[in-house]
Amino acid sequence: MVRTRPNILVTGTPGTGKTTTSSALAEATQLRHINVGDLVKAKNLHDGWDDELDCYVINEDLVCDELEDTMEEGGNIVDYHGCDFFPERWFDLVVVLQTDNTVLYDRLTRRGYSNSKLSNNIECEIFQTLLEEAKESYPQDIVIPLKSDSVQDISTNLSTLTDWVRRWQPSST
Repeated sequence: MVRTRPNILVTGTPGTGKTTTSSALAEATQLRHINVGDLVKAKNLHDGWDDELDCYVINEDLVCDELEDTMEEGGNIVDYHGCDFFPERWFDLVVVLQTDNTVLYDRLTRRGYSNSKLSNNIECEIFQTLLEEAKESYPQDIVIPLKSDSVQDISTNLSTLTDWVRRWQPSST
């Protein structure tokens, strides 16, 4: 089945604006926003709680099984901080949001992140871990990094991504 609407993955370190960007993009394009973290909690797609990382241990197989039919239909914006376990065929565009370390530190501190969780996430951003993960997992030509430091950046990104959705054409493969 050829999809008539694109699928977009919005990824990046926690605090880079994935949910804000995904929600606004879904509203602007009428695509469906899927927040994987919320889905994992709502449908118990995890293997328990990790006390050290202060989060659920996601069961990647269960998540992929849950999303398979929805992704085949198309018209989805998937919002998650990891990207290497999703099937490559699902996405037409992979957006990696990036944030200045000082801005990110402030955002995560406001969220009440512990020192270890804060350090872990700041290091991920410094070393561009999620951009590298995306580049290793998907064709280079569909992976785009976007700066997400300010409301202006989010607005610019929204405009860029909305234009991309409007121009998107199903592939003939």
